[in-house]
Amino acid sequence: MHAAELTPAVLAELRRPRRYPAVSVLLPTHRSEPDNTQDPVRLRNLVAEAKNRLHADEAVSRADRLDVVEQLDRALTEVDLVHAEDGLVIYAAPGEHQVWSLPRPVPSRVVLSETFLTRNLVSAYTAGAPYWVLTVAADRVALFSGSGAHLAEHTGAAFPLDQVRPDWDVERQERIGDVPSTFRDEETRRFLRSADTALAAVLEADNRPLYVLGEAAAISLLDEVGTAAKRATAQVSHGGLGHAAAAVAEAVRSTVAEQGSKAVTELHERLDQAQGVKGLAAGIDEVWQTVAEGRAALVAVEEDYWQPVRVTDNHLVPAAAGEPDVREDMVDEIVERALDTGAKVQFVPTGELDARGHIAAVLRY
Repeated sequence: MHAAELTPAVLAELRRPRRYPAVSVLLPTHRSEPDNTQDPVRLRNLVAEAKNRLHADEAVSRADRLDVVEQLDRALTEVDLVHAEDGLVIYAAPGEHQVWSLPRPVPSRVVLSETFLTRNLVSAYTAGAPYWVLTVAADRVALFSGSGAHLAEHTGAAFPLDQVRPDWDVERQERIGDVPSTFRDEETRRFLRSADTALAAVLEADNRPLYVLGEAAAISLLDEVGTAAKRATAQVSHGGLGHAAAAVAEAVRSTVAEQGSKAVTELHERLDQAQGVKGLAAGIDEVWQTVAEGRAALVAVEEDYWQPVRVTDNHLVPAAAGEPDVREDMVDEIVERALDTGAKVQFVPTGELDARGHIAAVLRY
């Protein structure tokens, strides 16, 4: 499996045009039994379909056909279905192949084109956009790096921070009525101020959505003594949590999911506003024209939307897949072109854009 992290640079390299045929094989996979028992069979069938199409395509030279078939065979040896996630993508072109495992479902497809089918990787990258989680306590502040449902502690840039508390004689102080309050003593204030300063440096270098997690009193004091934590996307009061990655991920999971739903709601509002000022393109033909002209600031598309088309009189006409001159990956082409022209691409659940033809764009002008 491919070990590289999905980044804008990696996605841009994958979008680069290849010499025909660039083969994309997509397979929905399963993490556990009994669903995963048929994944090897489905994979072999899809690869066999890709090879049959290569043999039947007169536009493919014998040398390129043999090369790409060999690349597909080599890719198969790198597939690890025992540790599969939710989707598998295989790319093969003359002289190269790649295998990607994705934490999101993909449709079952085989596509031959001059570019790889990258829309599902873009969707996975967008859905797995990185974020920070800061856990706050009086004696420890830790930072976690998150992507999708995955969370790992970030070590470095002063994190984690631990406070060595004074050895107070609590019994004596109880007798004289001078027990120090955890969140009022000056040592804790200085400690959380240092944590806020360290957080500010991290956000300056890598600005992501931030979630702050901890007891309400700890979060309140952090807000009082610093400024960085006030930039949090959300603050979650949660006592007795500790700082284990699995527990932190579970505690913040619903809040992260709520932000995803909020993003869809905000998208609809933006589309409505654009429509009100005649700055909206809707449907695959209008969006294609807009993106081709470099006029799209934002393209919204449903996760599973796929539409084979034929270009007729400079317009897209829906067509059946497999027919002559039909472009099977037009939605993918639109996504690639939008990214290349600096537009933001946002994927939404299936059905969210029914009224707008499953794909829409907000115009720059």
